[in-house]
Amino acid sequence: MIWNSFKIAFSMYSKIPMPKTDWNKRNMKYALCFFPVVGLAILALVMLWNYISLNLKIGNILHTAILVVIPILVTGGIHLDGFLDTMDALSSYQPIEKKLEILKDPHTGAFAIISAITYFILYFGAWSEVHGDALIILSIGFILSRALSGLSIVIFPCAKNSGLVAMFSDAAEKDKVKYSMLFYIFICTLLMLFINIFLGGICVITALLVFIYYKVMSKKEFGGITGDLAGYFLQICELIMALSVVFIEKLFL
Repeated sequence: MIWNSFKIAFSMYSKIPMPKTDWNKRNMKYALCFFPVVGLAILALVMLWNYISLNLKIGNILHTAILVVIPILVTGGIHLDGFLDTMDALSSYQPIEKKLEILKDPHTGAFAIISAITYFILYFGAWSEVHGDALIILSIGFILSRALSGLSIVIFPCAKNSGLVAMFSDAAEKDKVKYSMLFYIFICTLLMLFINIFLGGICVITALLVFIYYKVMSKKEFGGITGDLAGYFLQICELIMALSVVFIEKLFL
């Protein structure tokens, strides 16, 4: 059952090939427990590319470009899709019911495209300034953001009774998933603080502030969370963590 839950987590949240398994309630019970492990895979690839890039003396533009696309290649853009759908819905300024309909709409609106361009400009710019301790801390951030996103699925109210978040939430062994996510968050926090107490602290505080914003915004604008909103949070969390660490490092270190 644990192995099947692992396969479901990676099949859902990554493009890493996994053996087929039945997506039944029993197998999905602990799937969310392995969601942050996808972040560990991203961390490993980021560190590997950084090592290769430094040894081959790759220029900063190509070096940063590969760093930026690694999470997209690993996940297949599933969280980015949620970010784009959410930006379209938020930009509509419609009632909650209409916003939820926009989230389900397969068409991409102008605001989603504008938001995607803005996001990648900022994300590329931030990561072009990342090195040393900041690189390691932000790489751990890929685990932290997924742990917080997974935690939200079992403790935040869902906006509707259907959809992937509702399915994973209903199937999950909520207490075990919650404590698993808290364990990931605790370990990530310890590692970040150990590497650099100042930058690590900024990264953790920033992630928690975005998490609070996500809870308030999702309840106010959508009546709860959905899969798209969970993806939106993850993308925003990783962007704000990167920008915060870079600006704080430039200002004070």
